[in-house]
Order: sequence, then structure tokens, then C-alpha cells
Amino acid sequence: MVETPRNTRQRRAVGAILDDLDGFASAQEIHDILEQRGEKVGLSTVYRNLQVLVDAAEVDSLRGDDGELLYRRCSAGHHHHLVCRSCGRTVEVEGPTVERWADRVAGEHGFRDIEHTLEIFGTCEQCGR
Repeated sequence: MVETPRNTRQRRAVGAILDDLDGFASAQEIHDILEQRGEKVGLSTVYRNLQVLVDAAEVDSLRGDDGELLYRRCSAGHHHHLVCRSCGRTVEVEGPTVERWADRVAGEHGFRDIEHTLEIFGTCEQCGR
């Protein structure tokens, strides 16, 4: 069982930013928004709180094209993401075909207890206009 993290003022502030975002954001971007809102939270505190939220399965993270970790508040349960390269808009999607494929391939190679992530990057309809 995952232990619920202590809900500090800083964690609530970071969480409030994540609640307002439509896509993934870097720790630096989250820190910048906090500063714009007048919140006194250091960048290292933002990183630490994001990691706690990821560990508690309250936030998803993925590595962007430049290798930087990006964060987003996500729904519970296993899912995948469609991510717009232009605006960062993110849509959660289920992928039963991917799940079956991953299970089959893992089984063919003798792997058990598998985990996977899948992010599909493209251009959303609005940015494509």
C-alpha cells in the first residue's frame, strides 16, 4: 500500500497548479507559475514535492523530447497519453489492444509482472489548423 504524503502548504500549492494545467509541465514551469501567484516555494521544494506525488501515484511523469521530466495530475488507473507537441495539451486514453500486445510479447519472452508506459506525440486538432 502506498502511504499518503503529508499535505504541506507547498504540496497543496504545487497540487493546485497541477489541477489547473491541461497538459504536462516541467518543474521549472510549475515553479514559475507559483512565483507569478506570489507563492514562496523554492525550485528544489517543487522537485521534491512532485516526486512525492509521483511516488504516491497522484501525478504522472514523462520525459519530454529534451529529456526533461514533465508532470501532470492524472486519473487513477492505468492509461496512456496523447500529447500535442505544439501546445502540450494532453488527453488520457485507454489502450486495450496495447495491453494485450504487451502481455503477449512479455509472455513470449518469459517476462512476468510487466509494466509499461505509452505516450503518443502529435499535433492536436486546434494546433493543426
